[in-house]
Amino acid sequence: MGSVKDLVVLKEAKDNELGLGRFIFSDRYSVFDYGEMPDKIEGKGESLCLIASYFFEILDKEGIENHYIGVVENGEVKNLKELSSPTNVMEVKLVRVIKPEKGYDVFKTEKTNFLIPLEVIYRNVITEGSSFLKRLKRNEISLEQFGLKDLVVNKRLEKPIVDFSTKLEDKDRYLNYEEAKNIAGLSDEEFEGLIKLTLKVDEIITREVEKVGLVNEDGKIEVAFNDKRQFMVVDALGTPDECRFSYNGVEMSKEVLRAYYKTTGWYKKLEKVKDVNNWRERAGIPPKLPDEIKTAVEEMYKALCNEITSIRFFDVPKLKDVVKMIGELKEKYEGFGT
Repeated sequence: MGSVKDLVVLKEAKDNELGLGRFIFSDRYSVFDYGEMPDKIEGKGESLCLIASYFFEILDKEGIENHYIGVVENGEVKNLKELSSPTNVMEVKLVRVIKPEKGYDVFKTEKTNFLIPLEVIYRNVITEGSSFLKRLKRNEISLEQFGLKDLVVNKRLEKPIVDFSTKLEDKDRYLNYEEAKNIAGLSDEEFEGLIKLTLKVDEIITREVEKVGLVNEDGKIEVAFNDKRQFMVVDALGTPDECRFSYNGVEMSKEVLRAYYKTTGWYKKLEKVKDVNNWRERAGIPPKLPDEIKTAVEEMYKALCNEITSIRFFDVPKLKDVVKMIGELKEKYEGFGT
């Protein structure tokens, strides 16, 4: 299916009929849209599957439509509390993924059962490393268009904001609200509904992770239309790959991996070639992670899973101890963990 997750189709989605499938969350990872990186992060796939399942089960309780059916153990579909051990398999309802190869007009004619071609981003904090800040400095966006009067970096916004980028292109590009509404073929009412849904999901994730001392700085969701043209939250949500979490100012998400790679010569080369054809080949093969960073990241994913779900799936140190470990590595590898 992608660089970090595989899909087994049990029943194909049709024009007006949902399909059935299973996500296989892998230990692979990707940063900067590069694709599969050279290492495997042990336990990452299981951690992401279990955290996402935890949030989907909350959406179910709160009456928010989503594609989650359950987690799979020994071929049987269960809920989280029924598991006897960690799993990396989730059963879900499937929609069609329509590639806009001939343009986005297709989303104006299709009505039901497809992935909306947007990555929907919420932001509670604008961090130093945020793409929002970079766009602001390049005058690509303004505070006013997001309803902001001023901005203090690394400080929680009075109200969260919603941002959009493309989902089905080779390289994600950011969109203003009118562009996002138009390429997805949404009415004004539907577009407002999508924003409200995103803010509600943000509220749920923020509430849950604050219980374990995490700050939910920003995150993304994916949304589809079901067979009745109702919004349905799909893919995964609330994980350290979909969200940027921090604990006492230390990043505790995939941002840790991005931060390490930003210290490498490979990243500097990547930045120079990313806007040209065959940029992945031109950037070359990324370096492997140092062993101590790989171990710290593995324990980060597992500790986040244990504490967010309140189920001890993995025998790893507590989250606060993992934070300390990453903080110490930050001093050794300039920029790592920030």
